[in-house]
Amino acid sequence: MTAAVAAPHPAPKRAPNRAWKKLRANKAALVGTFIVAVFVLLAALAPVLPIADPTATNWGAIRQPPSVTAWLGTDEIGRDIFARMIWGGQASLMAGVVSVAIAVLVGVPFGLVAGYFGGWTDSIIARTTDALLAMPFLILAIALAAFMGPSLTNAMIAIGLSAVPIFIRLTRGQVLAVKTEDYVEGARAIGLGHVRIMARYILPNVLPPIMVQATLTIATAIIAEASLSFLGLGQQPPAASWGSMLNTAKNFLSQAPWMAIWPGTAIFLVVIGFNLMGDGLRDALDPREH
Repeated sequence: MTAAVAAPHPAPKRAPNRAWKKLRANKAALVGTFIVAVFVLLAALAPVLPIADPTATNWGAIRQPPSVTAWLGTDEIGRDIFARMIWGGQASLMAGVVSVAIAVLVGVPFGLVAGYFGGWTDSIIARTTDALLAMPFLILAIALAAFMGPSLTNAMIAIGLSAVPIFIRLTRGQVLAVKTEDYVEGARAIGLGHVRIMARYILPNVLPPIMVQATLTIATAIIAEASLSFLGLGQQPPAASWGSMLNTAKNFLSQAPWMAIWPGTAIFLVVIGFNLMGDGLRDALDPREH
């Protein structure tokens, strides 16, 4: 009488405590996390913070420098720049997160299928991905946003779709390395279905590099959203956006430089913060470091 064959266990995951300790020991990653946390908190609390209406004009306070009443100064029609910075951060951060979420939700399944099944399926997906990657990311995003029409929603969709090939290629490469492991072969040997193997045995073991790439891509998406808004393809006036604020500020660089300094500094800090977070995650989740 033969013994029942037990289902193989997925590959042991890296100890989360080790990764967390390594992440906490990375001072640069902590600085990046703090920067991002501050901007996220301000953006989340924008509706309840005691700040001025970001769209309210004051024709008696046009292009006023930073002062007690307007901490970061006012713009060309007297709107409070500090309030517009907070609300603009909400739009920019949302654009970064939503765009990357779209890219992950679309790109990862295609990468899984291409890497797992191989053959003609892999050829079609891989060649299409290569063709899309041949086009510069920002140029593709601008083309898609211009085709769909100017709005923050369309900008997020355009940025997300433009980033899809990045996640397809990354996921496919990781799956190609994982699918030959013994625990995957064992799952096939006992007759588990393809979907279950991909969901239980492959996807959990390719998630760490995807998480790192997602964190780094948020920074790229924020820059892309600012670029689209600067060109008039993103957030539309009078709603605030760091990119649209820079677009307006370019006409007043000599008379009111603070109009460009603050949104430019915010974009710089947030992008640096996400990049430091991503580098820290990459180091913490690297199996060679454990």
